[in-house]
Amino acid sequence: MTNRTRVVLADDHPIFLAGLANLIRAHAGLDLVGECQSGKRALEMIGSELPDVAVVDISMPELNGIMLTRRIAQQVPGVRVIILTLHEERSFLNQALAAGARGYVLKRSAAEQLVSAIDAVSRGEIYVDPALGNQADAPQSSPSFEAGRLLSLTQREASVLKYTAKGLTTKEIAARLALSGKTVETYKMRGAEKLGLKTRAAIVRFAAAQGWLDEV
Repeated sequence: MTNRTRVVLADDHPIFLAGLANLIRAHAGLDLVGECQSGKRALEMIGSELPDVAVVDISMPELNGIMLTRRIAQQVPGVRVIILTLHEERSFLNQALAAGARGYVLKRSAAEQLVSAIDAVSRGEIYVDPALGNQADAPQSSPSFEAGRLLSLTQREASVLKYTAKGLTTKEIAARLALSGKTVETYKMRGAEKLGLKTRAAIVRFAAAQGWLDEV
């Protein structure tokens, strides 16, 4: 066969990106047609190069991997997306697939799994890192389950969590929502509890997966 799969890589860690680039270049059936370190630049590059497959980090500046995947699905639907991530939580896997990703590969196993993932999605298949087993199909972690958890939030709880994820202090959130600081903390605690988020970092990761950080 003479057809080669054209690939774009996007990851904000230069050393890791260089390693991925070398991996792609070393494979006879793959052509690396672009590499970048931000979600915004990735969207521009994918739109101009029209690769067969885009391999994107889930956590990037300007546009995170989940939002980038949604934009690609809308603007260049022929490009198949593989998410690269450190996150092994079911919620991130299901968010990626719901956004339109065709593959989900853990960074710790990228050297062994990425080429197989690219081959699979190029054939129209869905590829999930074997380390995650059948998590994508687990009923307790399906997109509908995640949606149910989101629907359990009150409007105030959701607003407080979104502002928290964006880095606002309790005082700043209170001013924006015309609430007391104590009330803001109560909403934050209740909302985080409903979503199973125990730390601020977890709130930020969840918000990124939901696209909250890209909302104006």
